[in-house]
Amino acid sequence: MKYHDSIETADKIMRLVVAQLKKWQLAINPINYAVVYEYYKKSNAQLTAAIEKELLVNESLNGFFMENLYKETVLEKSEFREEILTDLSTLINDSHHNQQELTSSSIALIHTLEKNITQLSSSEPNNVKNAISSLTTATEDFKAQILHLSKQLECHQEDSQRLSAELTQARYQINLDKVTGLFNKKAISSHISAWQQQYTPCNIAAISIKIEEFNKIERDFGVLFSDVILTKIAHKIASYIHDSGLPVRFNYDEFILLLPQASHQTATEIGTKIIQSIRKMRFVSIKSDIKLPQINSQFSVNHMEEGENIDDFLKKTKIESTLAT
Repeated sequence: MKYHDSIETADKIMRLVVAQLKKWQLAINPINYAVVYEYYKKSNAQLTAAIEKELLVNESLNGFFMENLYKETVLEKSEFREEILTDLSTLINDSHHNQQELTSSSIALIHTLEKNITQLSSSEPNNVKNAISSLTTATEDFKAQILHLSKQLECHQEDSQRLSAELTQARYQINLDKVTGLFNKKAISSHISAWQQQYTPCNIAAISIKIEEFNKIERDFGVLFSDVILTKIAHKIASYIHDSGLPVRFNYDEFILLLPQASHQTATEIGTKIIQSIRKMRFVSIKSDIKLPQINSQFSVNHMEEGENIDDFLKKTKIESTLAT
């Protein structure tokens, strides 16, 4: 972030930010502060729209939402992505330069041909000899230029293949949740679209799983320990579908398993097995040797109707905190 506010302005916004964080019941940490500071600056339209939409839909914000919003709209581009952009720019510029060189060489050869072709039919031996010599030189120069460009093209093809692989990896990483390694919300639309093209009609089941009182675990044992627990739970959840569906960390303490062509009965059976397996998991803090209490969760099953909007479908998958296990 790059700000040029005066001390008075920054101090005024700081008080507003702290008051707003307390109102939203969010911790006053660097990430939350940076996001709300941007929100008050009104200079980041994407961030402002995302916050207002989240408040409209869920009426509250949480640390998971703020962290992802920070990464997407506030954090500077990573060095990895910057390197890709730089390499792409270099590749494009080199290709454009080579194209210009080839065009110039082609035009020069054509001019030489036009200039000397009439001399080939001359009755003067010297004129014919000079024309042949000139054409030979121009042809050799053109061949050398083509050979040079051909070698550069081979290098560019190798660079292009490498960049293509890096871009594929970057797209994949963008669709992953950094804590659990599961997919994030961004991955949902593309997978649903792919399934809708593959299956006719397409029936998509959503198993929503919510961890109960996970914020208490984080308060009592800290973020690092709670992240370890969340990651283990995420892997347990994902193990029930393998490659047949899409496991998503949908919110701070909420997951969604999307399953194409799965019946309500099948999805319900999977959801039941998942919450039973989570309940059997046991965690101990190595630092304090304290055993965590049994972790409970709840689930619901929904189906995407034919022609239903993805956003509407995801809204109805939300589990209310009052839902019975």
